[in-house]
Amino acid sequence: MNAPVLVLNANFEPINVCSTRRAVGLILSGKAGMVVNGRGMIHTVSRSIPHPSVIRLEYMVKRPRPQVKLTRREVFRRDDYTCQYCGRSGLDLTVDHVIPRHMGGGHTWTNVVAACAACNHRKGGRKLEEVQMRLRHYPAEPPTSAAYIFGRHLDGNDEWGQFIQGW
Repeated sequence: MNAPVLVLNANFEPINVCSTRRAVGLILSGKAGMVVNGRGMIHTVSRSIPHPSVIRLEYMVKRPRPQVKLTRREVFRRDDYTCQYCGRSGLDLTVDHVIPRHMGGGHTWTNVVAACAACNHRKGGRKLEEVQMRLRHYPAEPPTSAAYIFGRHLDGNDEWGQFIQGW
């Protein structure tokens, strides 16, 4: 009952991912309709309910486009879990400010990169020119497309692709 379900707006725009329990509640209350049943049935005492994979709200919900928040996890995801100085991949990364904060660098998408502990220690609180280091890729804000925002849920949810790729 905790499997993820893609929630579409009335115009088929992806707006959220919720649990199966929440999706079944929305369907039974008449607030949403099932679009794709890719997971079989949920059996209760009195009836069987299709196990939803994608649901669509019956009414249009106005909300601003989602923005990607600047967090450690999103920085690592943007940089593909790779150190931006030496290219080493792994899960034991740290966040490094390209221009150190004490030198006027802000905590923004264009100033934060993923770095391994060795490169972060080597760079310290200095600028790249001072330690003769180079970035492999210059940092930028990740896209706010549905493919990027909901893409981490695509593993095992093949039927979502047609709804996410169009936005």
